Amino acid sequence: MEKALWYLLAGTRGGENRARIIRLLDDRPRNANRLAEALDVDYNTVRHHLDVLLDHDVVERGGDDYGAMYFLTDRFDHHREEFETITDQMD
Repeated sequence: MEKALWYLLAGTRGGENRARIIRLLDDRPRNANRLAEALDVDYNTVRHHLDVLLDHDVVERGGDDYGAMYFLTDRFDHHREEFETITDQMD
C-alpha cells in the first residue's frame, strides 16, 4: 500500500486531486457528484480518480453505481501516516 500511495499521490499528474478526494472522504462519505461539487472539478474527472483509488484499495464503494457512496478502506486507515508523510512533501 505504501508504494501505491507514493505512486497515486506523488508519482502521477492527478495526485493532488486524489489527495483532495481522500481528505474529503476522511471527513465523511460522499458520492461522486458531491465530491465534484466540493472540489469544483468535472464529474468525469472525479469518477476517473475514484476508479483509480478503487483499483488500489484506497476507497470502496457502497450502493448502486450512480448514487454510490465512497468510503476510505480499512487498509488505507492502516497506512494513514504514510499518506500524511506524502502529502506533507507535496506542499
